[in-house]
Amino acid sequence: MQSVIGLLAGVISIVGGTYSLVKFFEPSPSFGEVVAVVREARTDRPVPDATIEIYTRENALVTTLAPAGNGRARQPLKEGPYRLRVSHPRFGAEVRQIQVLSGQTAEVRIQLTQRTGGSSPLGSATRAVTEGAGAVERFIRGFRL
Repeated sequence: MQSVIGLLAGVISIVGGTYSLVKFFEPSPSFGEVVAVVREARTDRPVPDATIEIYTRENALVTTLAPAGNGRARQPLKEGPYRLRVSHPRFGAEVRQIQVLSGQTAEVRIQLTQRTGGSSPLGSATRAVTEGAGAVERFIRGFRL
């Protein structure tokens, strides 16, 4: 029985050592960096309160970034393809396809254009509240007459 346990312990040690050696020499994931520069198209001023979302090819959200005061945001990413979506309530959303390469920086410049017709989510919500309040007011007035 002792020899079987000793043999089993030896086999486990050899398998564990081999696995560790293979993992040690396995190439680690390569990283690059993405730099997004967000500016207003009309004035070329930075848009620091924009939202930058980075997605994988399979549309899984990787991270959400907010640009600094100069309109720039940086993020290290594993090498590969990504989709970058930039949005802001006052501007239309912009989408870019990017490729991050190991040891390199992918710089993406995004020019946001003003929404036309006040179609921002905030404008739509304000109109809905105003219309709803007006409807309630007309409804109540109908009972007073």
